[in-house]
Amino acid sequence: MAEALDFTNTTYFHQREDGAFVGNDAARGPWSAAHCHAGPVSGLIVRAAETEIGPEKMLTRLTVDLLRPLPLAGLRVAAETTRHTKTLGTTRVTVHDLDDTLCATATTMHLLRRDLGQVPNVEIDAPKIENVVDGPFPIGEIRHDLPGFAHYSDIRYPAGGKQGAGPKTIWMRTPQLLQGEDQSPIQALCPLADCGNGISWNAPTTEMGFMNTDLTVHIHREPVSDWLASKSISHWQPSGIGMSQSVLFDTQGPVGTALQTLVLFPPT
Repeated sequence: MAEALDFTNTTYFHQREDGAFVGNDAARGPWSAAHCHAGPVSGLIVRAAETEIGPEKMLTRLTVDLLRPLPLAGLRVAAETTRHTKTLGTTRVTVHDLDDTLCATATTMHLLRRDLGQVPNVEIDAPKIENVVDGPFPIGEIRHDLPGFAHYSDIRYPAGGKQGAGPKTIWMRTPQLLQGEDQSPIQALCPLADCGNGISWNAPTTEMGFMNTDLTVHIHREPVSDWLASKSISHWQPSGIGMSQSVLFDTQGPVGTALQTLVLFPPT
């Protein structure tokens, strides 16, 4: 196995004095050199929502609508509480570019943390981090020649696991969201959660584009490891609409699921 990437001086964003978040190379998406991958931006959305609600409640559901491309040049993220009871909290989050154009909206749900001791649960056949091999980022083609998200993602495949087209499982380790700030476990989960369409694709990008227009993540347990896994499958239809489904894992087992609606488009 190759040596893990060194992310010591790598983060997805840096923050300007006026509060705007500027994307670093690691945040650059595969479709345009000027735009962010939505996974790190989803991490910023979670950061804003968790700050708004507070640590006594755990974020259990994130839904992001991607309305426009997310400029690497700068984003402003704002969260407001829409409901806050003893058990449940919800937020609405907006992402604007530096011209104040709305680029994304999101809602989140947070539930009160309790200590119930041991509870009955199901046993899931989870991928094993001990049995992995190095491999390339699942999308082999990128539509620009600048460093981006794929170059700053540590990728491992289950030994004997499938690569290429179709359903597959990968392990991923990614950089921190912001320099000098510890990210929460769910912030760290977002980059992988938004990769389902890139993990499982049914034809390469030279034959078909497959961009997601949203992301919904449901989390039932906060991940506890740096390495996270996604078991993904994508469904493509002749209507030009698709969907990606992923089960998300840490090294101890499943932590949640992710869904993406896809727009399919032929290469230009």
